[in-house]
Amino acid sequence: MVWTPNKVTALRVLVALAAVALFGRGSSANLAAVALTVTATALDALDGHLARKKQMATPLGAQIDILGDRMIENMFFTYFAVVGMVSLWLPVFFFARGAATDLLRGLAGKAGYSGWGANAMFETRWGRALAASRGSRALYAALKCAAFCFLGLELALTRGRVALLGSATQLPIHSVAQVLTWAAALVCLLRGLPVVMEGAKFFVRETVPARAGKSAEAA
Repeated sequence: MVWTPNKVTALRVLVALAAVALFGRGSSANLAAVALTVTATALDALDGHLARKKQMATPLGAQIDILGDRMIENMFFTYFAVVGMVSLWLPVFFFARGAATDLLRGLAGKAGYSGWGANAMFETRWGRALAASRGSRALYAALKCAAFCFLGLELALTRGRVALLGSATQLPIHSVAQVLTWAAALVCLLRGLPVVMEGAKFFVRETVPARAGKSAEAA
């Protein structure tokens, strides 16, 4: 079977789903879930490598890659919010940010701007650096992976009936997990800013004619 970026994206979503399903089922299952979380992040790097290096990048593939990212981060953050390990506002923020930026990316794609390179939606250097550079994507993926892994380790090592470590270790692990989680949220916010600021023009193009037409009909 020939592995394409879209197939790798589908596989990493399934791996992440398996990880979330294992969390909370005992210490051994939690540790296995942490390993699967790392695997899902590695697969994220692999689908990007295939898309760029093997010349398999397509506008649809870019949208599928973003969809995979949304599904994975929302699954993890929702789970950890439900079990009380992170604030409920965290998944709410990721849902809202994802919906807004994906709408603008979709409008940009409709106008012929998507993916990387000459047809990318970002015209400014700072926009490309924050939202589209390899360094930015790698930092964001690493922070999310580290946050999920530390939350999983906290679950495995300090919580539940089969906690592997005593209460003395709970505060450091919990603190590191929270710092990584909110750092991932901050980077998520910063990476969304150029999408909103540079994508607003595509929203205006879609809405202004519609409003003009509605006014004409009303007149």
